Amino acid sequence: MRLRKGRHGGVVGAHPPPLDGDWVDEHGRLSQAGRALIQIRRSEGRCPARIAAELGVHRSTVGRELARNTRLGRYHAAAAQVMTEQRRPRPRPSKLAVRADTGVDAGVDAGVDGGAGEVLRAAVLVRLNNRFSPVQVSQDLRRCYPGRDDMQVSHETIYQALYVQGKGSLREELKVEKALRSGRTSRRPRSALPPRSNRSWIGAEAHISHRPPEAADRAVPGHWEGDLVIGAGGRSALITLVERSTRYALIRRLPLTHDATTVAAALVTMMTNLPESLRRSLTWDQGSEMAAHTTFTLATGCPVYFADPHSPWQRGTNENTNGLVRDIHSQGHRLQPRQRRRHHRDRTPPQHPPPPNPQLGHPRR
Repeated sequence: MRLRKGRHGGVVGAHPPPLDGDWVDEHGRLSQAGRALIQIRRSEGRCPARIAAELGVHRSTVGRELARNTRLGRYHAAAAQVMTEQRRPRPRPSKLAVRADTGVDAGVDAGVDGGAGEVLRAAVLVRLNNRFSPVQVSQDLRRCYPGRDDMQVSHETIYQALYVQGKGSLREELKVEKALRSGRTSRRPRSALPPRSNRSWIGAEAHISHRPPEAADRAVPGHWEGDLVIGAGGRSALITLVERSTRYALIRRLPLTHDATTVAAALVTMMTNLPESLRRSLTWDQGSEMAAHTTFTLATGCPVYFADPHSPWQRGTNENTNGLVRDIHSQGHRLQPRQRRRHHRDRTPPQHPPPPNPQLGHPRR
């Protein structure tokens, strides 16, 4: 027994325990047997809450089921099952997919002409072989084929096609050994990242959430992103700075060490050569090389803001620049002047990809 409040309050009987049966599937959705029980109980005049108690589900589940699948004031289990299956989404093949059984372009099933699908796939492969990143491929296609939806593809679709194994995958047809500059063949879950130790020298006021709003929309120049690119064995390093609005990049080689004092001094030299109007802010990761950021701010008047741990997308422009630098210099080599010239000559692709532009947006998949 239980007490119910309200206009119709009073002592009411408790709901019955759930009945034994396969009323829901493995995902917790109503099965055909569950819908049959709903039809029987509704014909007996039972309320949705009491029916839900017998099924062992929340009463809103039964309420939504009756609201969606009741026709002409009556609920039929067989008709409800058919309508549910018709509403269930059918995954559409990717524009870049190829049927593994026939080798035929699956872009036809995705609403793309078969010939255009082959042209799109070939265009993506050419750019990947020229060391374009998926984002750069997507944006370059928008520049080369404006107004043609059949020649547009999102970077997420390219990533998924690269991560697919077996026949028909993009990686199978690539000429280069590594499809992505990162060298990864699968996504790295954030749960696998190591925990970040405490950074006591980062105050709450230096968090990226306190960065001026004008830096986010890239409308005003003078907001920079920076990082430290370390060579093989930690024996050499580069400081990279990228202006968020113009994508103008500054790169400086550190001769011997890359401790906090050396990095701060090098940053002061790099930034003091700029007009004061172009020293509005600097965004960095939480690396220990920026422990002396207050010294840099006092010398230049440029405040430093720190991104969240393991959040490279908060400094996406600089991360992409670092990827280009590592791709040209071959990660694992010392960043010496002679080697820089040699690697630039040997590894610069025929059509070097332009840096990605967020203003171009994301095309349809």
